[in-house]
Amino acid sequence: MSAQTMTSTRSLPRIYALEARYELLKLVRMPAYMVPLLTFPLVFYLLFGVAMRHMSGPFDIATYLVATYGAFGVMNAALFGFGVGTAVERGQGWMLFKRATPMPPLAWLTGKLAACMLCGALMVACLFTLAATLGGVRLGLGQWLSLAGVLVAGALPFAAFGLAIGSWAGPNSAPAVINLLALPMAFASGMWFPLQMLPGAIRKIALFLPAYHFAQLAIGRIGKVGGFTGTGEPAAQGVAFLAVFSAVALFVAWKGYRRDEGKTFG
Repeated sequence: MSAQTMTSTRSLPRIYALEARYELLKLVRMPAYMVPLLTFPLVFYLLFGVAMRHMSGPFDIATYLVATYGAFGVMNAALFGFGVGTAVERGQGWMLFKRATPMPPLAWLTGKLAACMLCGALMVACLFTLAATLGGVRLGLGQWLSLAGVLVAGALPFAAFGLAIGSWAGPNSAPAVINLLALPMAFASGMWFPLQMLPGAIRKIALFLPAYHFAQLAIGRIGKVGGFTGTGEPAAQGVAFLAVFSAVALFVAWKGYRRDEGKTFG
């Protein structure tokens, strides 16, 4: 192995680390991203999880919502971080610039993914603190850690979905497209209200939505707290659905990338 190759190999971890660091700094310095990411789940939880927890009867709404609002926040962190970020960088020509540099293509992808997951983890930590104090949620340490792990890992399929959207939508249309998809999907998936409270037609549609399977995985981590166990979907079934969904989304994103590459160089 030549000295140049050895130096290049040793520099790869630094390239990946720097890309993740700068992507994280970019997101943290964007109020349009960080403010909704932190305020929406926390304010909704204060309104429905804290203020209404004594009016929910035997149903432990505060515990249920810490799982579903956590899933909602992580989903938005990944969708907007990847979807809008990718669309803006395409529109500004950054994707073309990076393809012209020797930087490994996966460095951009993993850096953006790491930044979105860290931002999602920050939101989860704030939500858990609010739930354990004002919400009165009482879970074992293992349940807290398990729920946090599922929520943060749940960024992966929605990052792929956001990448697919950002690879096709323009920088001005991407936020609207994501909102039009994410908000109805979250409602129909039981992230705002338990599925049992929704019409039967919506409950059938939910089975085909990635947000539903993500929410069920999160609800499964809280067990039988409050007498509610979700729909009882096996965890393996939810993971399999999200894995297939991620593969399809990545394929769509790759087709968009190839389209841009053809326009640039073809």
